[in-house]
Amino acid sequence: MTAATLLMLFILVLGIIGRSNVVAAAAAIMLLIHFTNLQRLFPVIERRGLEMGLLFLMLSVLVPFAAGRVPVKEILKCFISVPGLIAIFSGALATYMNGKGLDMLQHAPQLMIGLVIGGIIGIVFFGGIPVGPLMAGGIAAILMHFYQIFR
Repeated sequence: MTAATLLMLFILVLGIIGRSNVVAAAAAIMLLIHFTNLQRLFPVIERRGLEMGLLFLMLSVLVPFAAGRVPVKEILKCFISVPGLIAIFSGALATYMNGKGLDMLQHAPQLMIGLVIGGIIGIVFFGGIPVGPLMAGGIAAILMHFYQIFR
């Protein structure tokens, strides 16, 4: 049994113990791909998986708009209410941080390991939601910037 297989089994067990169906299913799918000799799918999943996940996340968020369940009046409130303005600012800040996370991961891809492990810990033990490593990378980039300043 390879180290990669043991790691996927460990993640599968963590997902089951932590009652995280997403983590457990992802590890099980990776094991299934590995054991069915379909490893040629790994680069495709690695390259396009994040995009596909974000696509489905955006689709689920846009359904109420597309279905007409969000009145135009509610949308306009975002631009004139304090909570709406805070939400707009938060969306812009999160997007900016995601960009910083992408930059960091392009320059230091080895940090992805820590982000993935931290993400699994957050999902399994803190009930977090895995929406991708970019936000975690953005937070890490900002923390590393402060570390560089104060060390």
